[in-house]
Amino acid sequence: MNMNVSIAGIDWKNPVTVASGTFGSGKEYSDFFDLSLLGAVTTKGVSFSPWKGNPTPRIAETCGGVINSIGLQNPGVEYFLKQDLPFLAGYNTNVIVNICGHTVPEYVEVARCLSEEEDVDYLELNVSCPNVSEGGIAFGTDEQKLKEVIADVKRVSKKPLIVKLSPNVTDIVRMAQIAESEGADALSMVNTFMAAKIDVDSRSFILANKTGGLSGPAIHPIVVRMVYETARVVNIPIIAMGGVMSGRDAIEFILAGATAVAVGTASFRYPKAARQVIEEIREYMFRYNVDDIRQLIGQVRD
Repeated sequence: MNMNVSIAGIDWKNPVTVASGTFGSGKEYSDFFDLSLLGAVTTKGVSFSPWKGNPTPRIAETCGGVINSIGLQNPGVEYFLKQDLPFLAGYNTNVIVNICGHTVPEYVEVARCLSEEEDVDYLELNVSCPNVSEGGIAFGTDEQKLKEVIADVKRVSKKPLIVKLSPNVTDIVRMAQIAESEGADALSMVNTFMAAKIDVDSRSFILANKTGGLSGPAIHPIVVRMVYETARVVNIPIIAMGGVMSGRDAIEFILAGATAVAVGTASFRYPKAARQVIEEIREYMFRYNVDDIRQLIGQVRD
């Protein structure tokens, strides 16, 4: 059985990566399984300078998922290049570096730094960061700002650019079309859904930031719909994420039109979840006599 897929001209041994922010840069998870088994490793968000992140508490469990408000805490691109990238280079897998910034020039600078690195295969543009210079508007929810940040990063990037879309919009298909028109080589669908949780005993918000991003099985059916609608109108590959807890969840995304999937929240529950998803995809293919994973992409029956 052939599980190979291609995204922006780069081959993956299988269609499974991990969701940014759930896997660090892989060091902790490498104690549980060989990262070379993955089609790609997607890193936590990397900014030009260190970010402290949001105040604690920053995590709240909820029915069918997790709400997080980490605030993209990270030590910056210089640390990443000295410590994390050399580690990842030791594995036979593709490396997707998620990048973030408060302003367009910050995105551009971190993209410029990473574009020079041979061991970086893709840049994943996180467009759900707060745009400080524009009053806190997220890049991913404003059409003009989305166009600007993609166009400016694309001009300096020497790597294929994956745009990670925010689901907190009226029409995600429209945002996907904008991303494609501005030069995105692939899409990540989707980032987390804005949510909140209140402790009814103390009558206060559980998260210090009040709101956070919901991920996990609760959002899976919504993202399946988004992927299906988007795949019908764009011509670039989609990496789908949102509640992939099993191989069957992954196959559902692929049938809807995704070329690859990312495992996120599941890794918190079971550190070997991504490896298990790969094995279960293979089992599905064997059960249904599928010789090539590409035979399943977008093949849901209308």
